[in-house]
Amino acid sequence: MIEQAGMTERTVSGFGDRLKAAMSRSGSLVCIGLDPDLERYPATWRHDRDLTRAIVGFNAAIIEATHDLVCAYKPNLGFYVKYGLPGIQALIETRRLIPARVPVILDCKVNDMQSTAAAYAEGYFGAMDFDAITANGYLGDDAVAPFLAYPDRGVFILCKTSNPGAATFQDLPVRGADGDEPLYLTIAGRVRRWADRGPATVGLVVGATYPAELARIRARCPDLPILLPGIGAQGGNIAAAVNAGLDRRGGGLLLSSSRSITYASSGEDFAARAREATRELHSAIAGAVCSDGPAGRAGVI
Repeated sequence: MIEQAGMTERTVSGFGDRLKAAMSRSGSLVCIGLDPDLERYPATWRHDRDLTRAIVGFNAAIIEATHDLVCAYKPNLGFYVKYGLPGIQALIETRRLIPARVPVILDCKVNDMQSTAAAYAEGYFGAMDFDAITANGYLGDDAVAPFLAYPDRGVFILCKTSNPGAATFQDLPVRGADGDEPLYLTIAGRVRRWADRGPATVGLVVGATYPAELARIRARCPDLPILLPGIGAQGGNIAAAVNAGLDRRGGGLLLSSSRSITYASSGEDFAARAREATRELHSAIAGAVCSDGPAGRAGVI
């Protein structure tokens, strides 16, 4: 049986330290997205009239099968909101299932005016007890400030997203100190300053589908953690992304995969196949590390 989050107190206070500890303990940079899609569940779960029970039961089996192989889990809020109140209840119960030693990132891409942002922060960090969230920095410093006020939590700011339309705004030229640069680099520089200000751990969301842009962002932010969606079903190249995104210590990168792991099978063997897919991704990441990279790059994998 896995040890539930509520049963053990966090032994390391800062999110960044907890994330590094999870990477070291598991030897993994794999982050699994827990995104329910009842149509892809095995028949046993798909036909359960209790939606909360079906989602939580499926997620529990995935967590049981993979928790020793990952550095984090990432439920996406939209896939729970889709099912209304039963989905939200399933999200809350799923969060409680995850062992305290494994960080949980709520992918909610949230932000609003400062007072509303503070309410979101209290809800996601306080009432729902997520270790980290994804957030949109578009509203600027004051709107991000409430999320940064939690010293034991993490905030991953959208920078260069993995979707095909990302360039519409994110690649627009912005006048910088050294001339024009794409907006995503300006965002990266601002997030680096937010990280220096703290006290929360601050990182970036960068899509694996854009490895050249990832390399530029890593050069701008050499020490920030990067949450990397876009591998697996979205087709991001693992080798290119790993070699562009690892920090100097061989970590600082969470490769997030959802559908290609959780729905590796729609049969009753789904949990075993999810474990197998997680192992395969871990091996692919390990094989992608440059042997001639900076000293210590292979530190956690």
